[in-house]
Amino acid sequence: MKKSFQIAGAYVGLIVGAGFASGQEILLFFTNFGWKGIIAGLLATVLFAFLGMQLTQLGSRFQTVSHKDVIYHICGRYLGLVVDYIITFFLFGVTVVMMAGSGSIFEQQFGLPAIVGNIVMAVLTILTVCLNVQKLLSIISLITPFLMVIVLIITGYSLLTMDQSFTHLETIATSQSAATSNWLLGGLLYVSYNIAAGAAMLTVMGGTVKDAKVAGRGGILGGIGLGLLILLINIGMYAKLDQLQGVDMPTLLLANNIHPVLGALMSIALLGMIYNTAVGMLYAFSVRMVKPTIPKFKPAVIVLGAAAFAASFVGFIKLVSTVYPLMGYLGFTLIAAIFVAWIRSRKNGHSENISKRAG
Repeated sequence: MKKSFQIAGAYVGLIVGAGFASGQEILLFFTNFGWKGIIAGLLATVLFAFLGMQLTQLGSRFQTVSHKDVIYHICGRYLGLVVDYIITFFLFGVTVVMMAGSGSIFEQQFGLPAIVGNIVMAVLTILTVCLNVQKLLSIISLITPFLMVIVLIITGYSLLTMDQSFTHLETIATSQSAATSNWLLGGLLYVSYNIAAGAAMLTVMGGTVKDAKVAGRGGILGGIGLGLLILLINIGMYAKLDQLQGVDMPTLLLANNIHPVLGALMSIALLGMIYNTAVGMLYAFSVRMVKPTIPKFKPAVIVLGAAAFAASFVGFIKLVSTVYPLMGYLGFTLIAAIFVAWIRSRKNGHSENISKRAG
């Protein structure tokens, strides 16, 4: 179970930075749909658990060090080529978003120029990616419990001090712009873009375990953990929705409203999660471009990391509102392929059982 929990923690740590640590993503894909956003959150939980299980199990079976083998297996030769390029492109895109997010935290929390945060995150990410994948797993899974505790405090406090009626909050929610036209599509898009971003590293994490059941269990537990965080952050922000519009990092604002010390701790947790995701994305992108066993790998990481740093000056909110929905729509192709591969494997397994009985 220890390895399963490590994979689960790394899964949460990987997705949280890209998906909702700042709160901006939850606001756009869930909270601005009002109470229906909670239903969307429950749907997302089920999908995260199922898709996480499938990807980690496939990574384990193929013992993969890059997402390429798994993607070609589930998508086929021609569609696999397209999906492979899409995933590779978005690995770079999410790395860029994470560096921009770090800049927003330094600016909002510490009053420092955003470029300082961008530089710090770029340097730390590049240096860490030069470590091996087992060390990366340990680093990524460490911060998850810390974030869980802070999110529980924020949600509890937000509910206890809520000074607006649900009717008024619902009116505010439905008047705000969301990432898409309705709550169902919002929930599906949210899972889709996160899986499109996280699929590569999930297969790599699965490849570190020889037992596919252990890997799959980690995927399920990680998916449930992600769902719990979605629901908690969503409820906490809904209770204080009147204060959050136009804020880069809504969860950081809520933490600071409770106490500056909690705000400082939350900013550390946010930076840790963003760092986790940036490391996971840059590593997965780099190993897709250059084999990690050859001498050129580390120089390639430096060049690719520097390119992501340069692109991060577009701005955090602008990147989130453009890159993520696009990733979501393209990620539907990958999710559909995973479901088809699952159905096909179940049919094959059923046919084998019939043959054994007949024999």
